[in-house]
Amino acid sequence: MNKMTIRDIDLKGKRVLVRVDFNVPLEGTTITDDTRIRAAVPTLKAILAQQPRSVALMSHLGRPKGGPDPKFSLKPVAPALAALLGVDVAFAEDCVDEVAEQAVAALPEGGVILLENTRFHPSEEKNDLDLAQKMAKLGDVFVNDAFGSAHRAHSSTEGVARYLPAVSGLLLEKEIEYLGSALENPTRPFVAILGGAKVSDKIAVIEALLDKCDKLLIGGGMANTFFAAQGIAMGNSLVEPDAIETAKSLLAKGGSQLVLPVDAVLGDKFADDANTMTTDVKSGVQDGWAIYDVGPKTVEQFKAVLADAKTVVWNGPMGVFEKAPFAAGTRAIAGLLASITKSGAVTIIGGGDSVAAVEDAGVADEVTHISTGGGASLEMLEGKVLPGLAALKDR
Repeated sequence: MNKMTIRDIDLKGKRVLVRVDFNVPLEGTTITDDTRIRAAVPTLKAILAQQPRSVALMSHLGRPKGGPDPKFSLKPVAPALAALLGVDVAFAEDCVDEVAEQAVAALPEGGVILLENTRFHPSEEKNDLDLAQKMAKLGDVFVNDAFGSAHRAHSSTEGVARYLPAVSGLLLEKEIEYLGSALENPTRPFVAILGGAKVSDKIAVIEALLDKCDKLLIGGGMANTFFAAQGIAMGNSLVEPDAIETAKSLLAKGGSQLVLPVDAVLGDKFADDANTMTTDVKSGVQDGWAIYDVGPKTVEQFKAVLADAKTVVWNGPMGVFEKAPFAAGTRAIAGLLASITKSGAVTIIGGGDSVAAVEDAGVADEVTHISTGGGASLEMLEGKVLPGLAALKDR
């Protein structure tokens, strides 16, 4: 990574403004998954070790519409972070202007404060530079550690970096190093696994990966459109008619490099009590039934491809794993990745539902790297420049 990090800058006595990703799931005021908070702790501890004057943290949470909304407040995050960090964490009711400025100024030496949701200001997502300048008043140095938002040019990611010396945190550095090395100089064989519902969401990713990887395994609902492009009956399965011609061209381009499922688990409804059956894909799907998971033959097929893989990137589940009858395929892939990691492969889980899948399978600690940013990791896989990263100082 050719961007400066917190290791490359003196933070002693400085006011440090940090963009973190604390977009965590809440039930009322209860945080149901603190993964993103825990992921920020190494960076924050490293900053505090440099004895800064203060540390002010910015983040968004959810999608509030038009202004402040109590159900999207970051306030519940402050005590959760304090417990993980082992220091007091104050909270400011705004992220800019007098409320935030006074709260930061009132911090004791080396104090930490969490600012209110940046998206309570609608202009944040427009990369409003007036808002960014107000944010910049809260720090002498800007640290971006929010990989999950690095693909968005917002006031708190790209805008503020125009007004302060801007460097990367340790989490952002780690994300870029793993994903970047996988794409630029992977140890081969390099295998990519793509799942999820729609081909249209990942056309650019598929095209980019076909130019880089040795094998590209396709699963999830997106495989259905490839089957339909081959003239296979899909019954009630999710298919994107508008993407069928694209699927045909990708099949032609990919050849043997593109690996599709050979069997599937069907259900008569999307429910935990669905009737199920497993069938070879080439047999087609009858009306009233739909594909909801890859089958056991496909797992063995994918296992054979992964057996000698040295670098694997996985983005998107193999089926609707949130329903028990259709979870086996995704869990099996998670288990396979954990197994080859033990044998020395580098395995990178590309955010979103794939992260939930490895956690559901109980192997989150057995893969090489779990990305904190689904959208950002997809854009990196496409080869796009991430605005939040591009704005940081070069080494």
